[in-house]
Amino acid sequence: MNTSRKSFLTGFLFASPWIIGFLVLGLFPFVMSFYYSMTDYDLFQPPKWVGLDNYIAIFQDENFYKSLKNTLFMAFIAVPINLIACLLVALMLNMKVKGIAIFRTVFYLPSVIPAVAGAMLWSWILNPQYGLLNIILRALGLPDPSWLTDPAFTKPSLILMGFWGAGAGALIFLAALQGVPRMFHEAAEIDGANAWDRFRHITLPALSPVTLFQLIMGLIGAFQIFTESFILMGGSNGGPDQSMLFYAVNVYQEAFSFLHMGYASALAWVLFVIVVLITIVIFKTSMRWVYYGGE
Repeated sequence: MNTSRKSFLTGFLFASPWIIGFLVLGLFPFVMSFYYSMTDYDLFQPPKWVGLDNYIAIFQDENFYKSLKNTLFMAFIAVPINLIACLLVALMLNMKVKGIAIFRTVFYLPSVIPAVAGAMLWSWILNPQYGLLNIILRALGLPDPSWLTDPAFTKPSLILMGFWGAGAGALIFLAALQGVPRMFHEAAEIDGANAWDRFRHITLPALSPVTLFQLIMGLIGAFQIFTESFILMGGSNGGPDQSMLFYAVNVYQEAFSFLHMGYASALAWVLFVIVVLITIVIFKTSMRWVYYGGE
């Protein structure tokens, strides 16, 4: 056996656990979900081929439009708000003040708390009677809304929860901020540019690749919102007026509450197509506002 062939087999042997895991746990379920989306399947009876019936039924389902509307709200309203919050926190954590490392740790810690534990904590904080947030609002003489029972405030409550985990995104922005060459700011300052002009024309363009990454990941995460809604609403019912019925919750409901596995698979594939199309549009438009090194 020659050396190159031996090296290839050695490399393949070391990579084989990942390859097997990808084929068994990734590619196989991916392909089978598409097959099941073309069937009527309830886990107990063999799949029955129905062709495109599941996909046709999706666009006649009121829950599909309701869950999609709620999810798009979180994707296109909550995600940009969260990105702005992350950037503001990163700007504060980039200041040269005493004990800044402690502040960075404190802001990052909430992002490592498990989603279930965080959601349970916020269910207490947002409680309309004895929640900490409403106690503070009442003490200040401000309105104390019913965060989790009023349809008008359920999604804003999730946005507030998003601020809780802003430390992870802020840390990524912070790393990018510290990579912006200081000489650019010094040159602009000599030319008479004020702080806002330097931020708008130097800092923001330098952060644009990281902003694109955070935007894409945030949108993908928004289309997968499940845990927060499930825990806060005490199940998969979607909350008051189904204001917390997100797409992933709808898929779970169809699959595990109604055992419509074929229909749930079709919903998942529609979601996959929607996310891919949105990602492509963002990448196409990013050429107008994302600047890489040397540009």
